[in-house]
Amino acid sequence: MNAEVFGRLADGSAVQRLRISGGGISAAILTWGAVVQDLRLEGHAAPLVLGFEAFDAYPAHSPYFGAIAGRYANRIRDGRFVLDGRVVQVETNFLGRHLLHGGARGIGKRLWRIADAGPDRLRLEITDPDGHAGFPGTLEIACTYRCTPAGSLSVTLEAATDAPTLCNLAHHSYFNLADGGATEALGHELTVAAGEYLPVDAELIPTGEVAPVAGTAFDFRSPRALDAAGRAAAAIDHNFCLATARRGLAFAARLAARGGAAVEVFTTEPGLQVYTGAKLAPPVAGLGGRHYGAFAGVALEPQVWPDSPNHPAFPQAVLHPGERYLQLTEYRLSRS
Repeated sequence: MNAEVFGRLADGSAVQRLRISGGGISAAILTWGAVVQDLRLEGHAAPLVLGFEAFDAYPAHSPYFGAIAGRYANRIRDGRFVLDGRVVQVETNFLGRHLLHGGARGIGKRLWRIADAGPDRLRLEITDPDGHAGFPGTLEIACTYRCTPAGSLSVTLEAATDAPTLCNLAHHSYFNLADGGATEALGHELTVAAGEYLPVDAELIPTGEVAPVAGTAFDFRSPRALDAAGRAAAAIDHNFCLATARRGLAFAARLAARGGAAVEVFTTEPGLQVYTGAKLAPPVAGLGGRHYGAFAGVALEPQVWPDSPNHPAFPQAVLHPGERYLQLTEYRLSRS
C-alpha cells in the first residue's frame, strides 16, 4: 500500500496520504475528509485541483478542498426540517443560521478508515454516529476512488443507516485546468446539461423557485466562458437541476481551459452545485507555492438539490433502514 503520514490531528492520530494512478492520471488522497489533495494528468504540468502541501492548512483554512461533504452536503435553511412527522434541528454552522455540509465537523473534516487499497483504487469508510450535528441515525459511509483505464477519477459513495435520516454526499474538488490555480479560472469554458437552476436569497438558500436558465447568466447549455457575461455574473454558487430524481450515470457538465486540460462530469445525481470560488482567499500557499485568490478554482459538486427537505417538490435525500445510498460520479480528464 502506497501510504505515508501526511500530518497528525491534535490527539496524535495520523493522517495518511495514499497515491493511486491509472489511465494517465494520478491522485493523492488523504484519510482526513477523504480529501483529493492532488490530481494530475499525464502531459499537463500543473495540478488540476486546488490543495495544500501541508496538513495543518486543511483544518485551519480549507474551504472543503477535495473533500467529501456530508452527511448533508450544501445548505439547509435554519438547520431545521421535518422527518417522518418529527421536527429535527441540526447544527447551524453557516452564518450562524443555516446548516452547511453536515456541520462544523462533518465527514469532510474528520478521519476516515482505510478499508481497501490498490495501485489504482482506494476505499475509505467512516461512521457518522447518531446525533452527530443533530442528525438522527448512525450512518455508515464508504467512498471509493478509482483511476480508470479510460482516464477518469471515479467516485463511488455508499451509505446505510439504522434509523430514518438524511443522506446527501458530494465530492468537493476545485478545478483549475490551466495553471493549477496560480491565476483565475474565469476564462474556463463551462457546459452544464441543465435547463433549470435554483435561485437563492442573500444567504445562498434556495427560494423554492425552479427557474429556467434561458436568458440568464446561468445558461451554460452551450459552452461559454465563465466571465462571458462579466465578472460579477461569474460569481456563481447555485444548484443546476439535472433531473428530478437519481438516475443512471449521465453527462452533467464539462469544464475546459483553452490549451490546458478538460474535465467532463458524469453522475447519477439530480443536481450539480457550481461554485466558481468567488470568496477563495486562503492565507497560506497552495500546491507548488501557488497563492489562491478569488475564482482560482471551480467546484463541480454532484448532489441532491440543496434544502430539499424543506421543499417537497425537490428530489429528496431521505434514507431509511434497509435502503442503500449509492452515488456514482466520474470526472473524465483529457487535454483540451
